[in-house]
Amino acid sequence: MTEHPGEGADAYSAMEAALRGGHEPGVGADAYATLDLALRVGELMLAGGETAEAVDLAMRRLTRAYGLPHTEIDVTLAAVALSYRPRGGRPPVTAERRVRRRLPDYGRLLAVHELVEAAAARALPLAAARFALGDVIGRPAGYPGWALAGALSLLGAAGAALVGGGAVAMAAAFVATLLGDRTGAWLGRRGVADFFQAAVAAAIGTLVSVALVWSGAGVRPEGVIVGVVIAHIPGRALVVSMQDGIAGDLVTGTTRLVEVLFTITAILSGIGGVVYAAARFGAPVSLGDLPRAPSSLALPQTLGAALIAAAFAVYHLVPRRYLPVAAAGGVLVWWTYAELRHLDLPAAPATAVAATLVGVAGTALARRRGIPALVLVTPCIAPLMPGSLMYRGMLQLTTGSAPRGVLILVEAMATALAIGAGVYVGAELLRLVRPARRVLRPRRARA
Repeated sequence: MTEHPGEGADAYSAMEAALRGGHEPGVGADAYATLDLALRVGELMLAGGETAEAVDLAMRRLTRAYGLPHTEIDVTLAAVALSYRPRGGRPPVTAERRVRRRLPDYGRLLAVHELVEAAAARALPLAAARFALGDVIGRPAGYPGWALAGALSLLGAAGAALVGGGAVAMAAAFVATLLGDRTGAWLGRRGVADFFQAAVAAAIGTLVSVALVWSGAGVRPEGVIVGVVIAHIPGRALVVSMQDGIAGDLVTGTTRLVEVLFTITAILSGIGGVVYAAARFGAPVSLGDLPRAPSSLALPQTLGAALIAAAFAVYHLVPRRYLPVAAAGGVLVWWTYAELRHLDLPAAPATAVAATLVGVAGTALARRRGIPALVLVTPCIAPLMPGSLMYRGMLQLTTGSAPRGVLILVEAMATALAIGAGVYVGAELLRLVRPARRVLRPRRARA
């Protein structure tokens, strides 16, 4: 049956009147429509990369706004479930929606956030909210497909610049990242798992690097691999996994973290396989020429950090008006990290402090503008991705220095985890000054 805005407004007013009178509406068409709206919003937010806590809160605000206060919500990485328990001894209604494709689209996430805010403020009738959600789902992406592929390739080129690669290394990293992305898309269309797509992308970058070594081009080819690694490390999932875990959503957080670790393992496998084969065939891969991020505030590294953050934002469909903010945040986090490294602070603690700073600043700005903090914070931490450490560890591991290689890989993993933890700690520190709305959870009983 087709709904009309006028009918939705009348139903919305009726539910409001019932709530003011202390009576809860029965399980009718409006209740089912509310449940469907909340589930679709939750599915969209989860697919867009939001935390489980934020999804839970948004769904709860919607059900309360449209007259269903007694609901139970369950959010996992693969599905959202909602159960409504009406009073008067009537049976509960339970429904679930599964998330089959998780594609980050921060522009769509912002639109959903605005819809939830309008509904919670009693400014959007139920029927109008459903029509608005349909418009959000059907809206085109904020950037064309070629721009997304170019942004990911630019991310690889900027990563090469960040670790001291020259113009040739940057161009090679751009081409290698583009080839890896297009090859991964081709494999994905044929049903190949994401694990092998990531491994192939890393292997292509390593092949380009090995080719530069054999050609004697006189450049630092390691920057190519590091740029490709930085482009493919799942920074968004890493941040969200730590946020979910620390917030108490252990199932979702652990699942996200395992997904991140599998992706990193795939990248390391692609690098390690090609480096080992190249060494066996006599390629001059030298342990004395390992890439080390210069931690410099020089212009190439500063521009590289800004480009990484901006390209990361474009690839995740952040609206254009926030790209300067992302670039400035990338510079801020890189400068902080570089200064701490100059004070001889190890990589993992320096990364955690820099991520905490951008977590505080990004969350404060996001609250001021009334948008999810994830949109502003996540692109800014991209320059901190431990691409150089990962390559150095695999090179050590595959060329005969296994103990040293394992230690470097452990440092890389610790650095990656410090990024997500630092961002969440920064947001929590801001709560001490300016508390934010969050989901109330039962306290654990003490032994």
